Amino acid sequence: MPKKRSLSLAALCCAVACCALLSVSCGGGKKAAGTIKVLNWGNEQEGKVWTDLAADFQKKTGIKAEVETAEWSVYWDKINTLYAANTPPEVFAMDAPLFMDWYTRDALASVQPYLDKDKAFLDGVYPQTLAAYKTDKGYFGLPRDFQTIVLFYNKDMFDAAKVKYPDASWTYDDFRAAAKKLTLKSAAGKITQWGYQADMYDIEGNMSEAVWAYGGEIMNADMTKTALGVKMDSWKLFSEMVHVDKSIPDTDTLAQYGTDAFLAGKVAMISFGHWMVPTYQDVAFKWDVAPLPKGPAGRATSINSAGFVMAKNCKNPDAGWEWIKYVLSKEGQTRLAQLGFAIPIRKEVAESAAFLDQKVKIDQKVFLDAVQYAHMKPVFRGYDQWSSAFGDAMSAFYKPDVKVEKVIADAVAAADAALAKAAK
Repeated sequence: MPKKRSLSLAALCCAVACCALLSVSCGGGKKAAGTIKVLNWGNEQEGKVWTDLAADFQKKTGIKAEVETAEWSVYWDKINTLYAANTPPEVFAMDAPLFMDWYTRDALASVQPYLDKDKAFLDGVYPQTLAAYKTDKGYFGLPRDFQTIVLFYNKDMFDAAKVKYPDASWTYDDFRAAAKKLTLKSAAGKITQWGYQADMYDIEGNMSEAVWAYGGEIMNADMTKTALGVKMDSWKLFSEMVHVDKSIPDTDTLAQYGTDAFLAGKVAMISFGHWMVPTYQDVAFKWDVAPLPKGPAGRATSINSAGFVMAKNCKNPDAGWEWIKYVLSKEGQTRLAQLGFAIPIRKEVAESAAFLDQKVKIDQKVFLDAVQYAHMKPVFRGYDQWSSAFGDAMSAFYKPDVKVEKVIADAVAAADAALAKAAK
């Protein structure tokens, strides 16, 4: 998922307050018909697939779906603007960690009444993807696709260094040793290739996975305090890889390669979700994916979804539900699998050739197997502000004169302050 979000709690509160003036409850008894507005984030390629899907949807249901796909950088501003004008789309895409910000402000319509009428609808959906959208009042949204984080590796670099490819037997000690061997220097002593690219901004990239593998947690049980500093083992591992082994490049070095040194052929390993597969499909080197390493507490990864929600005061809620139902159907999920950006939420589609036999010939099953040891990416009110505060403070991680204990303590303090402010 993209790292920076432009969701403004103040803007959201204002937009929802304006919408409340003309609030119309969702759910009716008539057959769904008419026109709906659907707003997504994505690039031009994704937009084309959604437009094609809308055409198929109209043929099947008679309902016209006016689909707009906006770049992530402007997506949330568009949603806020539509809410403020009392013209929100019937359906819009939701990043799971941000769900509670919208739900707690009474901005969303419940889809539970529709599910109550079709009790078998969620059969076959990965249960790990559903939890983010379930409240004590039922579901107020549903996932449409999801991500697990795995290890991408450059096979050519491994072959040249005579290092065994990563597999399910790898521990974080094996991972560190391999990264060190894959870090190369020129005759002049300048590093020309690194073993691993770390993301020390967004916890989804590699931080949360390692924290869990070493027995730590992201948040406390009631999601009110940051727990990332309770166990320091994973942080010390990454710190030593940066400052001792020199196998992880710092942010200044990464900037020379457009922030993705794996794509540039300068690092041997990186951790990502399936959303990066299309980006890497035409690179000049051979690559594949493997499970993340095991830690003392076992193997861990994160699971995060993109979903669909309906605005509480939408004009045509029944037709909006028909859209969500179609996207989550076997047919809709199969079409979306063709994008290659994410994992279908229906097991029968994820385990079919539609997902497993894509254009990019890598071990797609690694992404599915990761579900078994995945932890849900945290979902709580104020997540965006919390995440940004933590990530900004982590810029000090690469400074050699600052101890890792202080870096994490300062980042936790900043995150907790942002969380407390968002809760007001």
